[in-house]
Amino acid sequence: MSPKTARDATARDAKCRHPDDGSTRAALRDRLRIQPADLEEVNELLAGPGNALIDGLLDLVERHGGVAEINRRGDEAGRLETRLARLHDEDSPFLEGLGWLTEQRDAGAFVTLPEYREKVLGAAMATTACDEDRAVTLEISSLHFFPWLIAEAERAIAARDLMPGRYIRVRNMAEQTRPGQDVLAVAAAMQIIGASHVETLDTRGLDGANVHCGGPETITGYFGGIGQPNDYPLRWADEYLRYFTEYGIRQVLNINSGTILVALLLRKLGIRNEFKVSVFMGVDNPFAALWLLLGTRLLAAEDGTTSLAGLNLANSVDAGTIRAVATLRDTLGLRDQVRLEHHITETYRSIVRQPYLRRDELVEVAATVANVSAKHEGADPDVEEVSEHPSDILDYFIPTEQVLADGLMPALERCYLGKHDAVNRTAAALLQAGIGVRPAALLHGTATG
Repeated sequence: MSPKTARDATARDAKCRHPDDGSTRAALRDRLRIQPADLEEVNELLAGPGNALIDGLLDLVERHGGVAEINRRGDEAGRLETRLARLHDEDSPFLEGLGWLTEQRDAGAFVTLPEYREKVLGAAMATTACDEDRAVTLEISSLHFFPWLIAEAERAIAARDLMPGRYIRVRNMAEQTRPGQDVLAVAAAMQIIGASHVETLDTRGLDGANVHCGGPETITGYFGGIGQPNDYPLRWADEYLRYFTEYGIRQVLNINSGTILVALLLRKLGIRNEFKVSVFMGVDNPFAALWLLLGTRLLAAEDGTTSLAGLNLANSVDAGTIRAVATLRDTLGLRDQVRLEHHITETYRSIVRQPYLRRDELVEVAATVANVSAKHEGADPDVEEVSEHPSDILDYFIPTEQVLADGLMPALERCYLGKHDAVNRTAAALLQAGIGVRPAALLHGTATG
């Protein structure tokens, strides 16, 4: 019996079981089950011959050496020793900073997490519980330039602050992979401090992919992640595999349903890739999240792992939506794999109405939801509104040459350090509520295993 014949037979049987008149709630739920014949048709489409989309993806994987070679090269390129050796060969200007960061870490210059809790709670520390099962990852965006990380570390040592446990980067990849630039230095620094980070590929629409969109004056044309038309999902995958195998960059941003599917398929094929869904994807309701999570579960690798590492929900979601998405994620067995990332602050200009501050909501949500990160894209509004140069999302897209020519680097670094301060305000609020936090593990004594 062909899949279509089997599906038709199943549909007839279902109709007999569930007459249109007087269907019970249980019967209606039963209608939502995916029938084996339907799954067989999907499998035939994905795994059978003649699917030009899959053939194109397989061709790409083979051009990069095949699954085993891609993983081998990615693992080797991502070793700290490999990265440091390459930086030495390039005579990188950032080696001194990496050496200093390592020395400060090894000397115990950073505040330990128990010391930080005592700083925040004082005498109340003895009677304040700390829920580590729902500890919130402290996240900052965007770490554009390596020297900013050193400036942040200096501030953290002096002020006895926590360094974030997760860093988001939205800098042009072609620019920062030139000799003497900082993609390797930042990646090495993340390994030194014990933090995760995510890069943003250039194949995301800003390269003229959408011929009808230009710069900020056409920004609405990019809503919904529509900057990767036509053959761009495979271009995106090609760019990813290049940076994975050459630099060990494993986790990248994802903004488009097509590139999300490609990323899931890469893991299904056996490549150990990772991605996070950007806020620009517009996942702003539980049904949108369910669609994404269903695909994630169905396209998991043989060992059950998935390439989806983070889901940055849209700014418009409320606490109820976050909890609902968490329930869906957890029910599908993805709690520990898929982090829910929520903006606590946003850049002051060019993205949301201000004041935007979601700290109280985070504390409410984190009391019951696990594996959440608190993303800080700007300083607190009370700081931004008096700043000479408030944070602006459009600043992310200024070429470095123009930043230097216009003398913007000091102002942009101050904006970044304002985000660091916001991270620590959030950490304090969480600890006061009895909720644990996850900073840079190797700096603050939180590494496990």
